[in-house]
Amino acid sequence: MGGAAFPTHVKYAPSKNGQAIDTVIINGIECEPYITADHRILLEYADKVVRGLKYFMLAASAPKGVIAIEDNKPDAIELLKKLTAKEPDLSVVVCKEKYPQGSEKQLIYAVTGRIVPDKGLPSAVGVIVDNAGTAVQTTLAIESNLPCFERVVTVSGDGVERPGNYLIRIGSLYSDVVTKAAQGMKDDLSKILCGGPMMGFALSSLEYPVLKGTTGILFFTHDSALAVVKPEQNCVRCGSCIDVCPMFLEPTVIVKAVKLEKWLEASSASIAACIECGCCSYVCPSHIPLVQYIRMGKQFIATDGTGGHNPLFQA
Repeated sequence: MGGAAFPTHVKYAPSKNGQAIDTVIINGIECEPYITADHRILLEYADKVVRGLKYFMLAASAPKGVIAIEDNKPDAIELLKKLTAKEPDLSVVVCKEKYPQGSEKQLIYAVTGRIVPDKGLPSAVGVIVDNAGTAVQTTLAIESNLPCFERVVTVSGDGVERPGNYLIRIGSLYSDVVTKAAQGMKDDLSKILCGGPMMGFALSSLEYPVLKGTTGILFFTHDSALAVVKPEQNCVRCGSCIDVCPMFLEPTVIVKAVKLEKWLEASSASIAACIECGCCSYVCPSHIPLVQYIRMGKQFIATDGTGGHNPLFQA
């Protein structure tokens, strides 16, 4: 139920190298601006989150369970600490409010100090990470025999009449969500995003369905800074993208290789390790959409240079 929508059953499949799982982490970080769906889940369904964590620990034979929450959510921290006070195997870990703290690898390092290897899963270091919403749905499935048919979605931004978190049926069209739940859009709407402003995707239509991984839908007017797309300029080699990369990559080197269609060089620069957090694009003074180029480069490499419907290169 997290934004990446990684299949839960894969996380709990037996490890090929026999690595035992000793810690299950519930990801309650939610570090993207505007998105607060998991925060509401932690407050409204805290008991189900705790029971879901216990089910996960049972499935993984893990002796320790952790609920990780950012320090900007004091109400959720207080509530979860109260619910787990008498649970010796469970703990609430308060993490610093820092983007992209909610990313799996960064969260595991913050909680346990362990480093997940490149192209490796958290199970390689004895950890499984699950989203708070996944914990709730697991509890409902086990205790009430309910399938996953709805989820909490953040509808926000200055371009919507009534921003908030809404419990939405999966399969509902975005157009129905914004009109029936959020009371419609403002007239000077400029940009629509699926997901957060850092890792989300721009939409050209609202005729898309809500999926299990739909964490938020954002609407921005022409007055919003997030609606402005500045023209790309030449790289000035300032190194800002390198300074902020949480994976210690060199985004400018990767993007240069992608633009030149040098896929081997892009791979050698660890393009696959990029978590597409958008930090590099955000700080770039030349407004180069670095993360978009990296995404397209990954697609070309995965398809042996054909790129599918990718518009970056045309034969």
